[in-house]
Amino acid sequence: MTGPLSSLSCALADVAARVTPSVVTVHSHRSRATGFVWKPGLIVTADEALADEGEVRIGLPDGSSVAATIAGRDHTTDIALLRADIGIAPVKLAATVPALGTLSVVVATDRDAPSAALGMVSVSGKSWRSLRGGDIDARIELDVRLRFGQQGGLALDASGDAFGMAVLGPRRVLVIPTATIERVAAQLETRGRIARGYLGLGLQPVRLDDGIGAMVMSVDKTGPSATAGIRQGDVIVAVNDQKLSGVRALLRTLGPASVGTVVDVGVHRGDEPVNFKVTIGERPEA
Repeated sequence: MTGPLSSLSCALADVAARVTPSVVTVHSHRSRATGFVWKPGLIVTADEALADEGEVRIGLPDGSSVAATIAGRDHTTDIALLRADIGIAPVKLAATVPALGTLSVVVATDRDAPSAALGMVSVSGKSWRSLRGGDIDARIELDVRLRFGQQGGLALDASGDAFGMAVLGPRRVLVIPTATIERVAAQLETRGRIARGYLGLGLQPVRLDDGIGAMVMSVDKTGPSATAGIRQGDVIVAVNDQKLSGVRALLRTLGPASVGTVVDVGVHRGDEPVNFKVTIGERPEA
């Protein structure tokens, strides 16, 4: 007679076995991570685990390896997209966000071998912004232990649906959800990068009598702020009639959706208040 633990064990093994053929190892300069086939010839992996330079190779489930190129990467959401000539079927990602307390299996690779780790969804919440300014569509944390090389693996629910990519966050395992992967990877596939807003200013926070300002320390002469008339030495005090809460808060508003929008920037020029209409540009590549 089959007991409940045996049934659970068999079910979890089946969940892992279904996606293992689409999970690969990503080798870059002195770094090893996990990736999964997102579309034919396209692999998603954790940007944090991908070296900044050197050759990239993909370790396949049959033990062979092929060269890969970086199609694009986004540090803010920890998503990188690779291209490789492989004939592996993609994983179907589910748009669902798992409920708090449900079981999750992370299927990854560890030292070039398939691996699986069982944990629990410890946080399941709303969208949030990463420390690097990336918009993540849902906050999902797992109570599970992962090695560095296992990040980039697939997070699965108990029914076997892949709801995102497991990565190592500060003191916890985070999941980059499907909605974020689909949005970011699609832009990396077509453009190779994620558009970010650009004011063309170098800013330094300053304390004012009635709050916080941002002094303009440098101006890109070809940037949108210079075009609008902002100069070095101006102090930004408000954006769209909202008092400035800090330089970092201002920079966090310059996400992909900000490109092309017009903002009203209030500044102090000497003792005089002046307002400028600035059309936010796209940050140039470094």
